Amino acid sequence: MEIICCPLDKSELELRVDVQDGDEVVAGRLVCTECGETYPIEDGIPNLLPPDMRDE
Repeated sequence: MEIICCPLDKSELELRVDVQDGDEVVAGRLVCTECGETYPIEDGIPNLLPPDMRDE
């Protein structure tokens, strides 16, 4: 988590866990502490693409 930052403004991201399996986060989101943008975590993989580049 120390090396991951918001791709938009390079600020810190806060982890919010929805589903966890042991130490692994299976589902959740990373939220920027400055701009508030949310990046989903699905199947243990964070999607750090900017919002306009994500497939919805």
